[in-house]
Amino acid sequence: MRRALLLLALIAFAAAAAELKPVDEAGYAKVVAGAKGKVLLVNFWATYCVPCRKEMPQLVAMESRLRSQGFQLITVTADEPEQAKDASAFLDKAKVPAPTYIKKAKDDDKFIGSVDSKWSGALPASFLYDRTGKKVRSFFGEVSLPELEAAIKKLL
Repeated sequence: MRRALLLLALIAFAAAAAELKPVDEAGYAKVVAGAKGKVLLVNFWATYCVPCRKEMPQLVAMESRLRSQGFQLITVTADEPEQAKDASAFLDKAKVPAPTYIKKAKDDDKFIGSVDSKWSGALPASFLYDRTGKKVRSFFGEVSLPELEAAIKKLL
């Protein structure tokens, strides 16, 4: 009986873990296109990035406040596949809404360039898209969250 309960608890825990869907250059374009009709913020982060971990709870809170107005937050971790469990655990702890992705590029430079030609790949980085799927603003490094929220609200 104890073993069955433990197994059920492990299954429930595994089911609750954030699913990190792999995304490459072509997949990223589809992710953005799939959010048409909403104002979209795509945040690139990693577990080893202190500013990324620091801003994530604030991004989640902002998404929760603005979701009803048509705002969506999508996160993409730049962690290596062997860190996927740590990334998933962090997302669960921070209560980051799905969908969540893990960068799986064949060529990092091409992937980064496909997101934004001015982006060096440094983290954190966030990209803001209007309801038509057009990128309207890029935020590199630590960003002023009031400035970010103001930019989002202009599009809502």
